[in-house]
Amino acid sequence: MAVAARARPGEAAGRSGGQRGPLTYRGPGLSRWAPAGVLRRSLGGRHHGGTAASPGCPVPPLGRQDGTGRAPPSGRKAAQAKQILLSSDLETVVPHPQEPQNLDDSSPASQFSLVYWPHQCEVIRDRVEHIDWIPTTPEPLYTPTGLEMMPPYQTPDKGTVIYLGEEANKNSCFMYSRVRGLCPLKQILSQKEDNTLIFEARFESGNLQKVVKVNEFEYQLTLRTDLYTSRHTQWYYFQVSNMQAGMPYRFTIVNFTNRNSLYKRGLRPLLYSEADAKKHKVGWRRTGNEIKYYKNNAGQGGHQYFSLTWTFQFPHDLDTCYFAHCYPYTYSNLQEYLVAVSKDPVKSTFCKIHILCHSLAGNIVYVLTITNPPESGKGTKRKAVILTARVHPGETNSSWIMKGFLDYILGNSGTAQLLRDSFVFKVVPMLNPDGVIVGNHRCSLTGQDLNRKYRSNGKKCYPSIWYTRNMIKRVMGEHDVFLYCDIHGHNGKKNVFMYGCERKQQAKSPYMHPHVFPLLLSKSCPDKFSFTDCRFRVRKSKEGTGRVVMWKMGINNSYTLEASICGSKLGCRQSTHFDMKDLESIGQHFCVALLDYCVHNETQGVETQHKIFQVPDPVKKERLEEKTFIEDKQGSPNPTENWDQPELICCGTDKMKEANVEAKETELKDFSHCKHEGIWERFGFQSEQVAQHELSSYCATRTNTGFAYVKIERGKSYLDFFVELF
Repeated sequence: MAVAARARPGEAAGRSGGQRGPLTYRGPGLSRWAPAGVLRRSLGGRHHGGTAASPGCPVPPLGRQDGTGRAPPSGRKAAQAKQILLSSDLETVVPHPQEPQNLDDSSPASQFSLVYWPHQCEVIRDRVEHIDWIPTTPEPLYTPTGLEMMPPYQTPDKGTVIYLGEEANKNSCFMYSRVRGLCPLKQILSQKEDNTLIFEARFESGNLQKVVKVNEFEYQLTLRTDLYTSRHTQWYYFQVSNMQAGMPYRFTIVNFTNRNSLYKRGLRPLLYSEADAKKHKVGWRRTGNEIKYYKNNAGQGGHQYFSLTWTFQFPHDLDTCYFAHCYPYTYSNLQEYLVAVSKDPVKSTFCKIHILCHSLAGNIVYVLTITNPPESGKGTKRKAVILTARVHPGETNSSWIMKGFLDYILGNSGTAQLLRDSFVFKVVPMLNPDGVIVGNHRCSLTGQDLNRKYRSNGKKCYPSIWYTRNMIKRVMGEHDVFLYCDIHGHNGKKNVFMYGCERKQQAKSPYMHPHVFPLLLSKSCPDKFSFTDCRFRVRKSKEGTGRVVMWKMGINNSYTLEASICGSKLGCRQSTHFDMKDLESIGQHFCVALLDYCVHNETQGVETQHKIFQVPDPVKKERLEEKTFIEDKQGSPNPTENWDQPELICCGTDKMKEANVEAKETELKDFSHCKHEGIWERFGFQSEQVAQHELSSYCATRTNTGFAYVKIERGKSYLDFFVELF
């Protein structure tokens, strides 16, 4: 493919007189090209003559590929500044050998303007923008009727191909990048009166590979796999125009690879109409009838594919509409958000935006440091909280949760002030900007899942992961890291839930216990967050994830937060979709739960103080199997005599207490909220009333702290739950 860069405004006069020079390689071992004079580098990086890959890294060395006949410069030392300052020219970077500065001290509009694409990507010049809109009532899930059709896969010799994008694996690996990518011509139909739909997905985060017109109102769609792979088809986001209003259209996507899908459980596609946005201020909304997800006949070479089909009607003639798997949140959306923060005179005092590193394509990976400046004369040793998101590009809901968290923690509420006084927040809002930009579902431009690379030393191949891990190591040397959380979206389950890490011999301090924070979060948003869906086992397949690696580095409260792409099955939100406001609220509830977990004490700093709460259900471990239950047929009036003594983990409002402290008159709150079918009998109690009495007496004589974690074991089975004393 011939590579030709389109001139930007101001370039027509040529490159002389100190203007941009020929395209020459610049960078710290990253596969990208940039105009001569542009310095793009990672923290502490060095300029190298090529990008010889590390062993096992699928990035080839770069030679003289810039078309100038000159080899890339080598042996040149990088400037000592960890950040870059931009002049008014959008593409000229002026390096300053000085101490790192906050991005809000430079020109935000210029600083956040560059978006790099792989060189072969075609990108339309029209910018795609959407308004935010929240439906007045939660949108219901689709209810199958049993009459849904299952259109067969149409072979290439049938139908008419009307859209064909670049193949994801046409090139074996990423070579180099350019700003904005190639500029293609928009699709032009040969007949003026043709009512064929016009498709487009060559924009930021777009994903659509091919469209075949089956008949006048039916189209077969194929998604593009993640770049440089032959896998991962889930995320879709494309534009449609030249439609007729009120006609029964059918779309069928034919190359999904997951056997199970939330489309089987009521998930509906998203539709956005530019006409409705302009006239009625209505944004993304759910659409689709006759929705069916099924195994199709397209499988070949041992691969099995699944189809998603749905019918719908466009609301307006000759409109421009968009379809998406989830609410899009692009790299440009993030940059716009950070520009607004950096320009805010208040937020910029306690939120500092730095460059963590550059991605493989040269896009900036940002890290935010959020904390209130300490009062003069008062030195505080604050704990750290670390949040990351969007390691998987297609999980766009994770960015909306991150946005909700940032909106809240950067706000002026008393809770936000208290949290900023208590903690230093380190936030990496988008770990995989390259994948987000090109519309991948799971991988980076290496074709690898970055959330399996936290043990890797591939600094050149996985820069955002390498620098994030090293940043956390540095933070751990300066602060106690109270909590780490990586935010994800989930395509297989409903609700919001967490994965944690738990040792067989767990620490006895509730401050260290991995169940506490998810439980508090479930109390904060009971209609969305499910504590019973949380899991705490560390599986071998997850050992390269951020959650497990950070836990093994010494962060006890290390979590993955998962939010369903679909919606909730809890309370009043049962059988409804999550909207953008719901997702943002998860980030806000995260802050509330964090404050419940640890509150600020002016005289003692941050002390552990658990709020009093009720437990919705006892927690049953995954390994608690029916065959291991041992029932007490005699109904012993004192089950604790027959059991190993329950293990109590207790805490109070002043300091951690051991379970065998001096007795004090207390009462145990009623156990009626702990109802679970047969659970007490299975653990040897004659009845729920006996369980209440015996455990109340036991807890009352063993602790005076007001809060207890109880663990009862029998053989290989065990039950654990939280109780409150008052």
